[in-house]
Amino acid sequence: MQIIETPIKDLLVIQPLVFRDERGYFFESFNHSRFLCYGLDLHFVQDNESKSQKGVLRGLHFQAPPYSQGKLVRVIKGSVMDVAVDIRKDSPTYGKHFDLVLTEENKTMLWIPPGFAHGFVTLDDDTIFSYKCTNLYNKESEGSIRWNDVKLNINWGIDDPILSEKDKVSPMFNEFVSPF
Repeated sequence: MQIIETPIKDLLVIQPLVFRDERGYFFESFNHSRFLCYGLDLHFVQDNESKSQKGVLRGLHFQAPPYSQGKLVRVIKGSVMDVAVDIRKDSPTYGKHFDLVLTEENKTMLWIPPGFAHGFVTLDDDTIFSYKCTNLYNKESEGSIRWNDVKLNINWGIDDPILSEKDKVSPMFNEFVSPF
């Protein structure tokens, strides 16, 4: 397993070692000891999975303290363009985003610590997205930022995604008050 730093502090790309042969493949999707080597003592308490058609955009979502969540995200089937936005007020990269493509073929994962808004757009039909969370979901603590805010300048590669009603009316970044 290779853990790769991104331009945004604490946001990490995880590239597992995949063993392939004529039967298929095997890889470790999480190994507590390996994460400890990078100072990440992670304890996951909830796993989530979503299935979406091509062009569905989910995000940008977060959980506010004391229910903030770290997430280890990956694609089981299909592909997504995954985005994390730094919403830590005292961070030098506040308001900056990082994106990468996660696919069933590349098995790449992203560690998104608390203090980030997260979203993804599906690139294939029947995409299955999985995330391990370090805290339980709490409805009253959920928050979001508008996916297409020009200040964030995220190139989603899509002009008219399929959105939830909540994501259509999320606050713009300049209206947003970060709880982090």
